[in-house]
Amino acid sequence: MPTIFVFFGYRFLFYSNDHEPVHVHVVKDDCEAKYNVEPIVQVYNHGFKNREIAIIESIIDENKEIIIERWKNFFNK
Repeated sequence: MPTIFVFFGYRFLFYSNDHEPVHVHVVKDDCEAKYNVEPIVQVYNHGFKNREIAIIESIIDENKEIIIERWKNFFNK
């Protein structure tokens, strides 16, 4: 599980066997969410509260270029 970055305890990562479209998993404590990056669309949310979702989506929006670049580098796209 390559970690892209950690903000406020939220770990943004890919799974090594992930597939397109470009997406990111977010993990903190016992919660996990998955987001497609462009456009930012929540695929699922297991346990995060609405306030946390707002923070997560803001972090993805502000860092989507980094996420996409790391995806391309990791998966050789």
